[in-house]
Amino acid sequence: MKKSMEIAVIVLMVVSYVSFGADWNQWRGPERDGKSADTGLLQEWPNAGPPLAWKATGLGIGYCGIAISGDRFYTMGDAGNDSIAHCYSLADGKHIWSKKIGKAGAPGWGNFQGPRSTPTVDDGMVYVIGQYGELACLKASDGSLVWAKNMKEDFGGKQPEWGYSESPLIDGDKFICTPGGNKGAIMALNKKTGDVVWRTDGFNDDAHYSSIVICEIEGVKQYVQLTPNSVVGVGTDGKVLWRAERKGRTAVIPTPVVKGNKVYVTSGYGVGCNMFEVSKSGGQFSAREVYSNKTIADQIGGVVVVGDYIYGHCDAKGWTCQKFDTGEIMWSEKGQIGKGAIAYADGRLYVRAETKGQVGLLEATPEGYKEKGRFIQPEFGKPQTWAHPIVAGKKLYLRDQDNLFCYDLAK
Repeated sequence: MKKSMEIAVIVLMVVSYVSFGADWNQWRGPERDGKSADTGLLQEWPNAGPPLAWKATGLGIGYCGIAISGDRFYTMGDAGNDSIAHCYSLADGKHIWSKKIGKAGAPGWGNFQGPRSTPTVDDGMVYVIGQYGELACLKASDGSLVWAKNMKEDFGGKQPEWGYSESPLIDGDKFICTPGGNKGAIMALNKKTGDVVWRTDGFNDDAHYSSIVICEIEGVKQYVQLTPNSVVGVGTDGKVLWRAERKGRTAVIPTPVVKGNKVYVTSGYGVGCNMFEVSKSGGQFSAREVYSNKTIADQIGGVVVVGDYIYGHCDAKGWTCQKFDTGEIMWSEKGQIGKGAIAYADGRLYVRAETKGQVGLLEATPEGYKEKGRFIQPEFGKPQTWAHPIVAGKKLYLRDQDNLFCYDLAK
């Protein structure tokens, strides 16, 4: 009897894992690189696209993605006068709880209303950033508030034109974000209390819209961030390890990519991409620019590295493949699926246009643009669809304003 019960428990654990898959608990996934470890996915799509498993509604107005943990997902959206965090069931998209975080609104010109930051789920807590700099820690179980702060009012942060868009980074016991301003561009808080642990002394760049990534270079753990003026590596104690000047324009958005000791950044509005090699000598770090070109000038949708190649959308060239180490262009295709966001899983690139509801499946290969299917997402929103596609647990998730569509990708 005891052995039968043990077997039953193991079976339930396996079924649970197969049903929901690995967590996608933060912006761009577990490694913040836009890549899913899922395999056994459809390698080509039928004309209508992959089958729709379910649709959730009531997410509100906004551009943030979803964070998946266990059998739930978390997101944010504006409704009425409030900016709200939400929790839903991953099985069927049913609503579980909601919690007001701050005020609704559209910072900057263009009337792009709603939160832009994807929540982070860690150790039973949900961490969020509102468009006006609200920071909050909520219990994942019921949404009850643990602590709340504001990057401007409490920490003297300088809000960027279109509001705070960065997604919070949790590392160990620290909540790390970029308030910007002359008190220190990057900040770490105690994740349990919201109290300041450190600010970057002497590094006072303005905040823009990129999110921090964790990496290890030359055996030293560090946080890498992209600002309108710099690419920077900061130690776990808040000390700046290295900085490279790199000027952006208008809005610097894509998340940095780190591979080994190479740091790749890109931004739009004609700026392009840069590769920096970070090294350490005599106890001091330095960053050397390897290349700077306009092969991928990515405005908003991010890039992914697969093997020796990087894929993303270039404002001038369309979807593009670039050799990571040298910056050489392998191919570009402007006449197909429009400008948008990208994710990777199981040998395929998932690309989502910001307009007209186009979603495409491409082979991740340097040999040329090879499309393996596309479909038009129903009820696509206005003015733009900026939430990145997410592949987790053999499902494709597409957030579009008030709706979340879940598609079945299993073979």
